[in-house]
Amino acid sequence: MYARDHALIATPIGLVRIEGDDAVVTALHIGAEGAPAPGRADAVRTAAEQIGAWFAGERQDLAVPLAPAATSRGQTLRDGLIAIGYGETLSYGALAQRLGSSARAIGQLCARNPLPLFVPCHRVLGSGGVLGAYSAGDGPATKSWLLEHERRIARKTLL
Repeated sequence: MYARDHALIATPIGLVRIEGDDAVVTALHIGAEGAPAPGRADAVRTAAEQIGAWFAGERQDLAVPLAPAATSRGQTLRDGLIAIGYGETLSYGALAQRLGSSARAIGQLCARNPLPLFVPCHRVLGSGGVLGAYSAGDGPATKSWLLEHERRIARKTLL
């Protein structure tokens, strides 16, 4: 058993708290409070470095080991959400159809997501491209910022 650890990093959307241990990241909170701290555990430090690079536009993927979802079905849905590409979006219904699920299940997955950014629920929109809710940070304002950040960086890398 590894000791629990956390890092607090300053980002354009506020402080982000990353929790985990040497092996896995267990949670990420946008809009945390406290003083920035790098963390000591391997997975936490790696996650903090990757998120810093992601916000700087130097990285488009976040590849750290995550704590597994509570169920195998939950893991399948989570993996489907992670598969939405950087700078891309899908509707709840389209993602549900892709994963053989329901739009309601996708909505619940996003609302209860303990790992935003790593499990990019900000990339899931309502029908017709409606922004919809976001359970992290300042809600829809944070979601909008994240989507615009990805679109801006993705356009730069495609040129």
